[in-house]
Amino acid sequence: MDTKRIVVALGHSALGKTFPEQKEAVKNAAIAITDLIQAKYQVVITHSNGPQVGMIHAAMTEYSRLEPGNTVAPMSICSAMSQGYIGYDLQNAIRTELLDRGIYRPVATIITQVRVDPFDTAFSYPSKKIGRYMNEEDARKEEAKGNHVTETDGKGYQRIISAPRPMEIYEIDSIKALMDAGQVVIAAGGGGIPVLQQGTRLKGASAVIEKDLTSACLAEELNADVLLLLTGVEKVALNFGTDRETPIDVMTVEDATRYIEEKQFTTGAMLPKVEAAVSFASSKKDRRSIITSIDTALAGLQGKTGTIITC
Repeated sequence: MDTKRIVVALGHSALGKTFPEQKEAVKNAAIAITDLIQAKYQVVITHSNGPQVGMIHAAMTEYSRLEPGNTVAPMSICSAMSQGYIGYDLQNAIRTELLDRGIYRPVATIITQVRVDPFDTAFSYPSKKIGRYMNEEDARKEEAKGNHVTETDGKGYQRIISAPRPMEIYEIDSIKALMDAGQVVIAAGGGGIPVLQQGTRLKGASAVIEKDLTSACLAEELNADVLLLLTGVEKVALNFGTDRETPIDVMTVEDATRYIEEKQFTTGAMLPKVEAAVSFASSKKDRRSIITSIDTALAGLQGKTGTIITC
């Protein structure tokens, strides 16, 4: 029987940005995940989808331009498509790595929906860039539809959407059932599909959810022991990228909160990971969050490296 339940959040570096890059990148991710399974951890995996969902959104938008009878795909559909095709590559890579080591463990991907609050202030302040770059004429057409755009110097205009906080994972019982059956589960990809509950109906929201925050939410709902956030660096560092850079081995929730207030972590990079780590570590006594690289995942769990966040 596996002794500890962990949620592993894979960052952009674990997936690449294109079809060929992803095909190769997931092999390395599969090695890291299989190391954890072989060490008797019960694993559920989340992953980013930033480049992938943007690529899908751009492709579907272009398709609608070429075929006017086809409407632009909503963000909820683009998110679901990204969960499916990333899960397809990832679960096959993990399955192969497990079988190559003589381990039989089914791997399943769950298309996951996450409830968001329609009154979340994030809907009033869209900030996440998505999809292709547009010229000014196309940007004005987007604004006429009620969408928000922003200009990037030298590149053109790009659509921006909201990033509300996750509140509830609808497929949590399915995830628990698969885990209890000994399966490796891939869920809440890209932060999950943001949905608004309208009676018995779930309506996709034109938004994205920060995947690290959803990973923390998932870890709480699964009563996990550890939230393992994998990124491109081995440890969190203060004064990152300067001659005063200082790696952190351990920090308390109080320490991490203070560093956030001091703006030690940049928005869109390390900041969401530290916020998610704080959220999970502070949710219950004896819960730990660990931030490290994909190549040091097992060593991080064993306390040999990485940054540990505790209450």
